[in-house]
Amino acid sequence: MGGDARETGRARLPRLRLDELLDELQGRIDEARGTRDRLNGLLEAVMSVGRELALPQVLRGIVEAAVVLVDAEYGALGVIGDDQKLSEFLPIGIDDDVRERIGDLPSGHGLLGELIRHPEPLRLGELSEHPTSYGFPPHHPPMHTFLGVPIRVREEVFGNLYLTEKRGGADFDAEDEAVVSTLAVAAGIAIENARLYEAGRLRERWLAAGSDFTRALLSGSAETEVLEGMLARAVDIAGADLGVFHLVGADGELSGSLAHGERAGAHRGLALPTTRGTLAGATLAADSLVTVADIGNDPRITVRPERWEGFGPAVAVIVGTKEKLSGVLILARRQGGPPFAGPEIASLPGFAGQAALALELAERRRADERVSLLEDRDRIARDLHDLAIQRLFATGMTLQSARPFVERPEAAERLGRAIDDLDTTIKIIRSTIFGLRDHEPTGDAPGLRTRVVRAVDAAAPSLGFPPALRMEGLIDTDVPQEMADQVVAVIVEALSNVARHAGAGRAEVAVVAGGGALTVTATDDGTGLPEDAHGSGLRNLAERAERLSGTFSATARPAPHHGTVLEWRVPLPTGCA
Repeated sequence: MGGDARETGRARLPRLRLDELLDELQGRIDEARGTRDRLNGLLEAVMSVGRELALPQVLRGIVEAAVVLVDAEYGALGVIGDDQKLSEFLPIGIDDDVRERIGDLPSGHGLLGELIRHPEPLRLGELSEHPTSYGFPPHHPPMHTFLGVPIRVREEVFGNLYLTEKRGGADFDAEDEAVVSTLAVAAGIAIENARLYEAGRLRERWLAAGSDFTRALLSGSAETEVLEGMLARAVDIAGADLGVFHLVGADGELSGSLAHGERAGAHRGLALPTTRGTLAGATLAADSLVTVADIGNDPRITVRPERWEGFGPAVAVIVGTKEKLSGVLILARRQGGPPFAGPEIASLPGFAGQAALALELAERRRADERVSLLEDRDRIARDLHDLAIQRLFATGMTLQSARPFVERPEAAERLGRAIDDLDTTIKIIRSTIFGLRDHEPTGDAPGLRTRVVRAVDAAAPSLGFPPALRMEGLIDTDVPQEMADQVVAVIVEALSNVARHAGAGRAEVAVVAGGGALTVTATDDGTGLPEDAHGSGLRNLAERAERLSGTFSATARPAPHHGTVLEWRVPLPTGCA
């Protein structure tokens, strides 16, 4: 009996030992399966992170993958800015309502800043016990366990992964740290790829905008319209809220401005005698791209600083060179917006240089077109002088020589009128030749002929019909500027009187320089002058003539015609026609 019991005990011991070994084997198998599953999960996370090219999607994918890999309840990714604070913070696990109640996202103080100051992995069983921890804001969910890992892009620390509250109440262990650190390496590569993609995409958009700008300018489109289109494209590509283009004159003055975006009206059309006290002036002084953290409070802006109220980050670049300056381009974002940095502005100087080149090419093309136009005018003037006038003069001489042979008085009278008409035609052609050859220098005020044409055209809507116009003599060359201003005013006043009082269906203006005087005549077929006509308009015309030692008369047209003849006559300076 005793021997059987001992045999049974010895049999149980190997069986118990075998069960332990089997349990240990099963545990190792489960551990191996868990490791395999985690490795598969890590591989899938690395692959999913690497699939995206848009940076926002890459960042969100990194946090979501990290939360799943270590079974955390909450996760976040903080992007470190140039000021060594968090410029972006992307949380996972906190719904929108809670996030709104919490308020502003963290900027990198306390425990979150510890990883910024010391970019090494950090594991805590109770994050409130860390010396740099100073609690959570109101409405923030409770958090205890913590794992933080830096993300590096080459040698640069891009940001940090923050993971809290491992599910099941356990602490994050060394394996969790190793897994997240491995993910951080893959994340750094994915972020660099996304950055390169974003930089390439932005560079392509800037180049396309510059090409479109050049094409529009060289196609002959209005320069102001093209500049406004350029400004709108720059605001869109840079993600700005406001764009301003200051036109800088040859003497360093702000000769005007275009604006697009929020509060553009406060910046549009600005003209100043100097750039001092403006961001445009600071950019010209720096002779390079200038970035501003807070343009609304920049001490360099002392001229109308209220224009920039509500705006924060800004960037400015010169369009052109100091030798051939076109203007200054400024882009700004609302206060609180991200600063202009990196790929957003890397291509901006190239875009500005391309725009400056396009403006210069367009100006040279316009200069070439003006030269071609002037050459055509010279050719036409020569042809008129050498061909038309000579033939008309010869015809007139032939007719004059034929007059003694005409016996009938009626025919002689008609022949005389034809000769007079030829003389008048020759005078008109000569006047036209002088006008063609009197070229206006670029940038100068238009000549009197041009101003007279514009004044007569401008009166057509109020008259209800276009008035006729005749000009003779060296009007642009012999009439001084002060007298020219009076001539335009006289024409405007005379046609205004016709429109208001005459009820005319036809009117004609004649401006003749000759015989030592300049005569402006306005004729209409209206109701004629009333007997007591002495209105302020006629007094103005008379006073203008008196100031220049001239005369003015207003008379009825001789029968059988109806209407009025206004004649304004002043002497030309000595030496003129």
